[in-house]
Amino acid sequence: MLCGGAIEVRKVFTEDTVGKEVTVRGWVHRVFKVGGKVFAWVRDPTGVVQVVFEKSSLPEGTWPQVKKLTRESSLEVRGVVREDPRAPGGREVLAKTLKVYGFSPPFPIRGKEEIEFLLDIRHLWLRSRRMTAIMKIKHTILKALREWLLREGWWEVTPPILTGSAVEGGATLFEVKYFDKKAYLSQSAQLYLEVLIYSLGKVWSLTPSFRAEKSRTRRHLSEYWHLEIEGAWYDMEDTMKVAEEMVAYAVRKVLEERREELEFLGRDVSKLEPALETPYPKITYDEAIERLKAKGFNIEWGDDLGADEERALTQDFEKPFFVTHFPKHIKAFYMKPDPKRPEVVLGYDLLAPEGYGEIIGGSQREDDYDKLLQRIKEEGLNPKDYEWYLDLRKYGTVPHSGFGLGVERLVMWVAGLDHIRDATPFPRWRGRIYP
Repeated sequence: MLCGGAIEVRKVFTEDTVGKEVTVRGWVHRVFKVGGKVFAWVRDPTGVVQVVFEKSSLPEGTWPQVKKLTRESSLEVRGVVREDPRAPGGREVLAKTLKVYGFSPPFPIRGKEEIEFLLDIRHLWLRSRRMTAIMKIKHTILKALREWLLREGWWEVTPPILTGSAVEGGATLFEVKYFDKKAYLSQSAQLYLEVLIYSLGKVWSLTPSFRAEKSRTRRHLSEYWHLEIEGAWYDMEDTMKVAEEMVAYAVRKVLEERREELEFLGRDVSKLEPALETPYPKITYDEAIERLKAKGFNIEWGDDLGADEERALTQDFEKPFFVTHFPKHIKAFYMKPDPKRPEVVLGYDLLAPEGYGEIIGGSQREDDYDKLLQRIKEEGLNPKDYEWYLDLRKYGTVPHSGFGLGVERLVMWVAGLDHIRDATPFPRWRGRIYP
């Protein structure tokens, strides 16, 4: 029951309401005026119900309001539920009273609008059933990720968004003025999470991250939600197991709780079912290069894997899979080189199938003070900016590992979206920050 005695629309269909009087609130999704009747599809966050207005069933003076109803008018209706196979869901409400909270002028979205127009009125497009379904799927994914981590004993922490140094490199940093000093919007909470493992052991955070990349692709955002973990005493294999078990749990929860939304989006749920079974396959970077060469790619050992290369690799797998042991020179300074093969790092990416590519990037961290200092210098970074980070290796260093998961990329794959812009309410990238 909602405040004021109203019920959620879904309860019209899921509870024993036929022949009973109910009150529903929401917005007009569609309105049809046929003869002496008006049919309005009323939506709320839980669903859509057909409301039938007949002049003879309403109090005197109500009919002029009914005739003024337009799409997105907000209202409250009290009426009797009755069965009708022609109505969406097989039930409808015969209105007895009507209260209009706000009439709407002609709604600018009528169907088949260009994407740029829909982005310009994103604040209205978010009302669509498509975007509502995606946001519900995202909610369930976030809930599931949190459930899994808390169940497994990981501590949630709150690292800062404003930082004094880079994590991945200066080329993709957003610089901001912080009083009389220079600061940056965070690219990752990783370095701060590493601090907290020395007191809490296993930590995680969910924060916005920012990348000032100039590219505008179907997989990139300038602002995205970043779930990151860091564990003391964890090696690379340990956090790979965390990654696959956590992703499998999130997919399972979406299939259990959001199947209706997946079907509305046209998602083939059979493509998600293989991801429920772990462990996930693993290939090395070396193997990935050989696979790509066999597919006709002009690529050599030491080249980074781009979107096209990742898409081609995903054709070989029905479930998420790991690519491990990347060349040291294409990865971040904090990744630990493989002691058996120092030219590669103990790092990995988790790629989603069906062409979606990387959703997680992780590694074992360099835990030796001198080696980390040398890597910082090799990357042309100022060691003074990382004194506090180096201190972690000076005072009781331990082996540790972690990863970062791009929430919108996970949503994009699970929901079967064509573009990452629909995985977040207000997408940000170069040239667009409205509203």
